[in-house]
Amino acid sequence: MLAFVLMIFGRRAGAGGRASSDADEDLMERFRDGDAKAFEVLLERHERGVFHFIFRFTQDRELANDLMQESFLRVVKNAKSYSRKARFTTWLYTIARNQCIDASRKARYRRADSLDAPVAGDPDGRPLGETIAGHSDEGFDRTDRAEMTRRIDGAIAQLSEEQREVFLMREIMQLQFNEIAEIVGISENTVKSRMRYALENLRLRLADYAADVPNAADPVAARHRA
Repeated sequence: MLAFVLMIFGRRAGAGGRASSDADEDLMERFRDGDAKAFEVLLERHERGVFHFIFRFTQDRELANDLMQESFLRVVKNAKSYSRKARFTTWLYTIARNQCIDASRKARYRRADSLDAPVAGDPDGRPLGETIAGHSDEGFDRTDRAEMTRRIDGAIAQLSEEQREVFLMREIMQLQFNEIAEIVGISENTVKSRMRYALENLRLRLADYAADVPNAADPVAARHRA
């Protein structure tokens, strides 16, 4: 569907996008006023980030791709009502977050934080409970990057939705606490509290993994950039 929209806007398949140093807000206003090329720049600038945010939230690559496309389609549909009251990324990630929440409500049985659910991308189809529990028999020297990624993804997936979305917006998307508060619709202090609990829970769930790493620091570094 998104490819069809781009075709209408005149973007050729396989064509490289033009570089732009324009602010997102300027591009969105130009798109709102009829400049289709501005949307192309916004899409190329943010589609990867939006996809990664949704994928880490849903733990479902196919669903993440669908929701990413739907998020940008909603940008297109709501372009005429866009106003420069906040950063474009705040508006965009509000849309993406709402897509995640709606999908979660429609498919509760597929929630990634179920210990009985298989980890996305695990060739053995192991449930999260098996993936994140216990020490590695092989030791850290034989723990490859893929296993590390599964462990971290599994721990993130077990966070509550409230903690997970704040953690992803802060650590993956590098949004400021006040931006997250605006997106989620809560106070900045509540955002910071959820972030603190998320980090504490991740440390607990990854503690046995860190024990396998010689001279390891905390598994997840608590970065305070308020």
